[in-house]
Amino acid sequence: MAPEHRGSARMLLSLAAAVALAVTGSTAVSASAQPKAAGLREVMFVGNNWDGTADVIKSTGDLARIGRINVIPDKDQRLTEIYLNPIKLAFFLGIRLGPGEGHDQFVDDMYSTPDGSAIVVSRPSFADVVSIDVATGKVNWRFPVSGFRADHMAVSPDGKRVAVSASTSNTVHVLDIVTGKQLGSFSAGDKPHENVFTDGGKYLWNMSIGEVNTDLDEPSMDWTKGDRHITVVDANTYRQVKVIDMRERLDAFGRKDLSDAVRPVAFTPDESKLYFQVSFFNGFLEYDVAKDKITRAKTLPKNPETSEDRTTWVNDSRHHGLSMSPDGKKLCVAGTMDDYATVVDRESLQEGPLVPTSKPYWATVSGDGTACVVSESGADRVTAIDFATGEKTASVSVGDHPQRVRIGHVAADWTGPSGS
Repeated sequence: MAPEHRGSARMLLSLAAAVALAVTGSTAVSASAQPKAAGLREVMFVGNNWDGTADVIKSTGDLARIGRINVIPDKDQRLTEIYLNPIKLAFFLGIRLGPGEGHDQFVDDMYSTPDGSAIVVSRPSFADVVSIDVATGKVNWRFPVSGFRADHMAVSPDGKRVAVSASTSNTVHVLDIVTGKQLGSFSAGDKPHENVFTDGGKYLWNMSIGEVNTDLDEPSMDWTKGDRHITVVDANTYRQVKVIDMRERLDAFGRKDLSDAVRPVAFTPDESKLYFQVSFFNGFLEYDVAKDKITRAKTLPKNPETSEDRTTWVNDSRHHGLSMSPDGKKLCVAGTMDDYATVVDRESLQEGPLVPTSKPYWATVSGDGTACVVSESGADRVTAIDFATGEKTASVSVGDHPQRVRIGHVAADWTGPSGS
């Protein structure tokens, strides 16, 4: 992000925060009835953040594109509301010049409904979650989050609930994925980010990353980043069960030099171990859930072409994207600022080939579990890397600045919304 953009973003966000009134999430609009599809096809949704589209691609093999969904069909209406509200406008522009790197952020995360009839999308710049009918391309319902920015989501194992982080209000909302009705909410740390359901949907974990849009990035200024911790809640009552302060665990492990801003995470299949990335670090850490302690750290290679000026790293990331093979034996790491992705053996922590990729921003697992799939936000494509060999097996072009990639479902004969 250009320094002048970051300075402007800080000014706008500070101004907006100073004058903002308390804002609460409003009741979602009721969803229209959706007929259940006769047959479903597993796909991958790719969120093109700067486009405001979601590409639908094959979940395995060559990742060929099947269709595309416009996730901002109501863009004109939303922009009118924003431009008529000085506070909303200040945050909207702050997102553009800050985390958006000079672009509006129209899609962060997305999941399909259980019947494959709709895609539910969090839209950072519009501070909301919407359900889009994949057959018609129309909005089923809209839920404005509290505050001024929507971020990462998670879907419950049964596919019925979706959790979304509201970045600027330090809140996580949990919604009925079909109706958009809020089922509950809870408070998290500063700038809630990643969400993960565990224990079959019994618990919900949220990782807060703190302030990532300032130039106060040196370790001596880490205290300015805010209160960052993991919040674990009961996923039925939304009451807090546990708070995990990784600052204490990192210090006890002897890594006082590392940030405690937990970024993408990956649990082992039995959920006994948590692997996580933190701001500014080219690597990841291993956390033993039962022992409540960090047990190992892995430092991955640096790209000699990557600037060591932390203020040039996108949103305090060095590496951002982590997934695990279904058997729990391999980890896939997106080395965002170092322009590579690699598969790491979990037992030995030995990395495989460094596969050149352009600003990889996310890592997930293919539908058949054989490959890691990363979004190349710097090249507008999605690339598959074989877990067994660590080599690239497929790559497909998508829209502008792909970030989140999620497994989902559409009707078996679906090729795109009508009239698209």
